[in-house]
Amino acid sequence: MFPPDGGVVPVLTALGIGVVVGWILKSKGGGISARMLGMSNSNRKKESNSAFQMSDSGEYKMVIVVRNDLKMGKGKAAAQCAHAAVTAVETLFRTDKQLLFHWKRCGQPKVVVKVDDEASLLSTAERADAMGLTTSIVRDAGRTQIAPGSKTVLSVGPGLASEIDQVTGHLKLF
Repeated sequence: MFPPDGGVVPVLTALGIGVVVGWILKSKGGGISARMLGMSNSNRKKESNSAFQMSDSGEYKMVIVVRNDLKMGKGKAAAQCAHAAVTAVETLFRTDKQLLFHWKRCGQPKVVVKVDDEASLLSTAERADAMGLTTSIVRDAGRTQIAPGSKTVLSVGPGLASEIDQVTGHLKLF
């Protein structure tokens, strides 16, 4: 671990430089933005919804919508919500890293709400899509409690809290 000549100073100096550079990159928003990489997100509105602008409140969140009619067990529902959250983050990592960064900087807020049935889930997804929000619908593999292909959970966002609330603000907590 230490250099053969026993000098600890070069190792500590290199470690210190690495820590400082990492801190600077993190405080600058993670370095390379999606725009610098030539990425676009056709699923997002180009005007006021741009991820390259902070909202007036600076608040971002993700809402996860669970179908209540499926009567999933707690563990099953938790796993489906995790699938939705991971898929949403993967999507933004590819399409809008700056928005992802803003959401992470806000503490990665997530809210889980419920809808009565598949029609309500799909209707919520359509409204979110129409607003240019990132959405993901989870379909179950059917290995345990739910029929294969069942649409179990929808993620909306991450995105501006004020916009997501226009779509999901009326829904009750899960």
